[in-house]
Amino acid sequence: MNAEGTTASERRQQGMNVTLKVWRQSNASEKGAFATYEVARVVPEMSFLEMLDVLNEELMLKGEEPIAFDSDCREGICGMCGLVINGVAHGPGKGTTTCQLYMRDFKDGDSIYVEPWRAKAFPVIKDLCVDRSAFDRMIQAGGYTSVNTGSAPDGNSILISQDKTEEAMDSAACIGCGACVASCKNASAMLFVAAKVKHLNILPQGQPERRERTSAMLQAMQSEGFGNCTNEYECEAVCPKEISVSNISFLNREFIRCMVSRTGLSPLITQE
Repeated sequence: MNAEGTTASERRQQGMNVTLKVWRQSNASEKGAFATYEVARVVPEMSFLEMLDVLNEELMLKGEEPIAFDSDCREGICGMCGLVINGVAHGPGKGTTTCQLYMRDFKDGDSIYVEPWRAKAFPVIKDLCVDRSAFDRMIQAGGYTSVNTGSAPDGNSILISQDKTEEAMDSAACIGCGACVASCKNASAMLFVAAKVKHLNILPQGQPERRERTSAMLQAMQSEGFGNCTNEYECEAVCPKEISVSNISFLNREFIRCMVSRTGLSPLITQE
């Protein structure tokens, strides 16, 4: 019990009151604007998306249009829940997605700004939903291994060092949410492409298409309208899987190798 004579259970029942300033936009061609909503009795144990669900229920009861936002697994593994909260992709906290963000990270009476990803390559579909199919097209351009490596036992018979395995797994942890793009002032997708390229390029199965993969994915990134890397590490700071910018250094080296190999000077470049 605190000085005011209320127990922790009673304070949870009372909840918090927050003011949401949510970006509302009908479609990509229409102009959008912030709309203000008061949300009362927010339980601190609610996730941010649960709080939006409560708000949408209230809006529908009033006959108003609910807020459109993306979500799926709500376990931090699918990359769907992309929101910019108070100017930060996925909101406050490190190594978390929006669906892993809880209202206990905010205070009673807070004003919270909620926006979609801001990038030319991610056009707004409606409200907080954006079209991230550009990522899919970059994966289609080269983020795969088409060589037949046989069944699982055959694949497991290929010896791979522990260091390489851990490097590949760290890069493969990328869930393609797009926070790196949303946080970059140039809307660069370098961290996403670098993670996809590295986790394939350093494994034996990825060697046959190593050069083509690097070139194809970078060309696809450029054609989709993503910007250049700013070297400000903002992408790493907001990545929910904490993908390191060292992957971008790896990608740059791979690109140089790709360009040099086309001139017939590839023996001068050593493999990692």
